[in-house]
Amino acid sequence: MLKACAILDIPVFATTQNAARLGPICSELTLPPTAIEVDKTAFSMVVPSMKDALDDSPGAFKRIAIVGIESHICVTQTALNLIDMGHTVYILADGVSSCNAGEVGIALNRLASVGAVVTTSESWLYECMGDASIPEFKAIAALVKETKASTRDAVQTLCKM
Repeated sequence: MLKACAILDIPVFATTQNAARLGPICSELTLPPTAIEVDKTAFSMVVPSMKDALDDSPGAFKRIAIVGIESHICVTQTALNLIDMGHTVYILADGVSSCNAGEVGIALNRLASVGAVVTTSESWLYECMGDASIPEFKAIAALVKETKASTRDAVQTLCKM
């Protein structure tokens, strides 16, 4: 998703959960230099500094996609807060997880029931593009092809609603 966001010029907002005790964002994720990163102890990412960053960013972010760990805790509380603030929230089901795999489907069902759009990363990317005639289409199509196997595995493992 980070590569796709770079191609489509979609801003990235990232949080760590109490990094002093739990560690930084995993080294496999290389955040773009423009990413807004906030450490927090709250379970929702909608803490004052992140809310300010969302509010101060160019363009109105009314549609927000969420990926992350602990779907039933941080992902859920973030989504609920953003929905309450009037955002359309997309939960990318192949991009959320939990230490307890059984929690994922329960969280996704709950979020869908309160208005979150539960979808896959590929579906969301194509929705963002809207048309194959945009200049970024070929790069996104190549990225989707490149990550097809890992996306399939993630969907089969994580998307059990």
